[in-house]
Amino acid sequence: MRIASWSWGGRPHVGLMSADGRELTPLAVSRPERGAFELVRSLAHGDPLPAAAGARLPVEAATLLAPLRPRRNLFCIGRNYRAHAEELSGTVFRDAAAPSRERDLWPIVFTKVPETVIGPFDPVRLPGRAISEQIDYESELAVIIGKGGINIPRSHALEHVFGYSIVNDVSARDVQTRHQQWHLGKSFDTFCPMGPCIVTADELDGTNTRVRGWVTPAGGAAELRQDGRTSDMIFDIAAQIEAISRGITLYPGDIIATGTPSGVGMGFSPPRWLRQGDVVRVEIDGIGAIENRFEER
Repeated sequence: MRIASWSWGGRPHVGLMSADGRELTPLAVSRPERGAFELVRSLAHGDPLPAAAGARLPVEAATLLAPLRPRRNLFCIGRNYRAHAEELSGTVFRDAAAPSRERDLWPIVFTKVPETVIGPFDPVRLPGRAISEQIDYESELAVIIGKGGINIPRSHALEHVFGYSIVNDVSARDVQTRHQQWHLGKSFDTFCPMGPCIVTADELDGTNTRVRGWVTPAGGAAELRQDGRTSDMIFDIAAQIEAISRGITLYPGDIIATGTPSGVGMGFSPPRWLRQGDVVRVEIDGIGAIENRFEER
């Protein structure tokens, strides 16, 4: 099942996206302005799928929105692919990327505020060079929590996954360095495009799918920058859920961004930061793609 959120006729809607991604069927859900949040919560509690609330329409007739509006900060995993950790070993983040016993045992976890989340084809707003000159992209699989819980053991963690989506964990690298932590540099408005839908866990094996990212520089041709498989994660999805839920209750609709493969702009020499007019496309097998232009405010 593919769940999407969209705007049509001046109103928000939530419903099903066809398997080929071409049609949308609205469902009778409460508070569609929150996207699929209420639907995820009700389905996770075992409620039946709501009835259709209108006729099917082609995707091109609607404006796709982020599939859900998170109720709180997104949980994000840093340096979760070995090749990505290695490419950062020559950057200002080399100390955090260096091997250590603690880093082998526990994932790096940070957050992004809910206001970062935008639709799969919305523009990302560059904050201005007075704030940041080092804007980067990160192509990532997003996990949507279904059944909530606390202190979830790894052996049962995947039972708590409702489904999967795509995010671009846009980052201001100089702000990360300036504040010596990642929250502010990850949390600018529009810095988390998401979509185009949520694919339920019964239809996708998120533990082994392909993640790719392209950058099209303004006036240039598309360049494949990132290409990895989620099976290459250092901390797999179950381990992430176990670590994040230690002493923290996870709720239906919580989002975990699971880390990015190698090929980010910071990893090049010299770094290749995003500029006005650049377009980033993130595609994950079994879900689809998001594509966002970077524009000045």
